[in-house]
Amino acid sequence: MRILFDARFTRTDHHDGISRYGASLIAALAGTDDVVMLISDPRQLALLPDVSHVRITSPLSPAELFVALRINRLEPDVVVCPMQTMGSWGRRYPLVLTLHDLIYYQNPTPPGFLPLPVRLLWRLYHLAYWPQRLLLDRADVVATISATTAGLIERHRLTHRPVLLVGNAPQPTERRRDPDAPRSSSLLYMGSFMPYKNVETLVRAMAMLPGSTLRLLSRITPGRRAELTALPVPTDRVVFHDGVTDAEYEDLLHDSTALVTLSKAEGYGLPIIEAMATGTPVIASDIPIFREVGGTAALFVDPDDPQAVAAAVRSLEEPARWTEASRAGLAQAATYSWAASADQLRQACRRAIDEHGRRRGKRRGSVPAPGKDRTA
Repeated sequence: MRILFDARFTRTDHHDGISRYGASLIAALAGTDDVVMLISDPRQLALLPDVSHVRITSPLSPAELFVALRINRLEPDVVVCPMQTMGSWGRRYPLVLTLHDLIYYQNPTPPGFLPLPVRLLWRLYHLAYWPQRLLLDRADVVATISATTAGLIERHRLTHRPVLLVGNAPQPTERRRDPDAPRSSSLLYMGSFMPYKNVETLVRAMAMLPGSTLRLLSRITPGRRAELTALPVPTDRVVFHDGVTDAEYEDLLHDSTALVTLSKAEGYGLPIIEAMATGTPVIASDIPIFREVGGTAALFVDPDDPQAVAAAVRSLEEPARWTEASRAGLAQAATYSWAASADQLRQACRRAIDEHGRRRGKRRGSVPAPGKDRTA
């Protein structure tokens, strides 16, 4: 199967969630399928597998409206996009589009790296559900990364197309924590600082944990940092790393007491399963997607209650409880893999090919035979 994978959402410096999702799926697919990547910037190749590629226009360009006309000439068996925004006008190929979550309907602030005109369109797009329906119904199959999001797609009737699960997964690692090894009192947060991530409550909890240090690992804007440092918490209990490498992140996971996240909305929550894959316990807000990803292994708390967060951290000071949470996390993480996700994507591609052929057959069958009255 010749799969054309839209890798134009890959970052050029470091992965974000969607960038890593796409790159990991490409790597897992390439072992068995003929995969060709679409890129828009040669620098993206540094974060992508060594797979054949074709350079075309940026997905943020006005030319995106007509990108299908270029892709038609590449004659793919199927095209996969890890987003839902790929242009499809005039396409002659099966298409799988991906919807990760519906976060921005409740939290309309767009990602800051987008150009201003795109941010304005982003806000307009998320004022109602009908633009989403128009995009998703342009696909043959809609993929999503969680059963939670699949349920929301159904609830809001966002598409008439089949919706199939193509899950996220942690990066493969051979390192596992030794439950008997010493560990620091550090708590890790990996994620953005968007308002719905609820980092303020996490920082406030540190006022009740005099023996612990909260390490905020992701890059942060000066303005957002100033907002968090203004909270009434001793400054020595919150450390801003402003970005870490993958190796640094792994080292910190192997040293910390727990990873913590109090987000009020997520499409998946990849840091949760990444931490569990190393044997690091997880404390997470009690929301449906985290229940799905974390299973019974995570310690769930009310995201609006700093005292509940502090109590969960203190419970892990008991060696037996920490070891129990560590082992449960390892078992939960083992249920996810990129190989399994690639199998899911292959099924979605085959379904898209079938759906595309069926609809084309219907369209051909609707054309009256020569000589018949077209008004009959």
